[in-house]
Amino acid sequence: MSDGPARLPQLPAAALVLLARVLLTNVAAAQQPRARALGIRPGTLDPGPYNAITDVAGVRVGQVTLQTGDSVRTGVTAVLPHGGNVFLDRVPAAIHVGNGFGKLLGSTQVAELGELETPILLTCTLCVWKAADALAAWMLAQPGMADVRSINPVVGETNDGYILNTAIRSRPITERDVRQALERAASGPVEEGSVGAGTGTVAFGWKGGIGTSSRRVGSGDSAWTVGVLVQSNFGGDLLISGVPVGRALGRGGAHPVGEAQGARGSIMMVVATDAPLSDRNLGRLAARAIMGLARTGSVAGNGSGDYVIAFSTHPGVRRRYGAVRLETTEVANDAMTGLFQGAVEATEEAIYNSILTARTVRSRGGTVEALPVDEAVRILKSHDMLRR
Repeated sequence: MSDGPARLPQLPAAALVLLARVLLTNVAAAQQPRARALGIRPGTLDPGPYNAITDVAGVRVGQVTLQTGDSVRTGVTAVLPHGGNVFLDRVPAAIHVGNGFGKLLGSTQVAELGELETPILLTCTLCVWKAADALAAWMLAQPGMADVRSINPVVGETNDGYILNTAIRSRPITERDVRQALERAASGPVEEGSVGAGTGTVAFGWKGGIGTSSRRVGSGDSAWTVGVLVQSNFGGDLLISGVPVGRALGRGGAHPVGEAQGARGSIMMVVATDAPLSDRNLGRLAARAIMGLARTGSVAGNGSGDYVIAFSTHPGVRRRYGAVRLETTEVANDAMTGLFQGAVEATEEAIYNSILTARTVRSRGGTVEALPVDEAVRILKSHDMLRR
């Protein structure tokens, strides 16, 4: 007879890390093909090993996807700048606004102080305040936070309530969902498409979602990485590598039961780099992400909130909580051009990945089809725009 419940064997830490990497790789492999695998390769710079924001050392991404009943299609995506406590070891940051129809919580303090003191959360429009409250609670519970009396959660959103997340008024995310996204955060491959904060989004009349990409950049005498993650939920005229794919398809994939979303929506863009940048030059870097957005066919319409959050993970520019003097070494203005190019290219490719990897999603409010990738590839091939 057994003396108690069966216990699972204890695995060494190294084995657990290896298992996590295998599982992440398998998740990535189960997705629809990414842009690069199809021959869509924007720009001239090479990506990092994962072609993801997690190619920037220390950056981790965690996601929770909510699909409940016939009306909840949303989620949470968390981006953590490094493995420590971001409140105690802050990173320089900047925010650029392409069009300000949105609810980017925490933006004024980032603009004033030029730093992040929490991870970044992305979610649905009416979930912003619940997400911020949960993020604050999670941060305040971390070691070393017992005397903290002020905290600035940074939470971005897009409105997925037009077709797929018809229960948006119930603000369906919970504190547990936020905690899980934060605690699941990992380096390595990032799941894309109809997941996390991209579960219910629509882009160019097709299914949008989460997408990511990166670029390796030579800057002066050093090599750096720029990584981008997007939550795509916007309209426009879909261009891929300059080809008007949306027009050539001659139709859209959004089939609402009620009012159409049209060009309304938003996009959140998170730009990370390991280059030692000041918050001023991070603002310049963030502005270049809008150029990558424009390459895909967006015009930043009136009802679109187009936001970029950029930060540097370099240890030499971090800001210790309570420090009265900072000494940093940063990349000079004359060495910024390569980083600018990396941000443009990685943003463009991240948006393509968010659409190409997305799967069809249905709800009580209608259906949003995945982009017909085979047709899109044929259109691009006819213009000789595929590179293998």
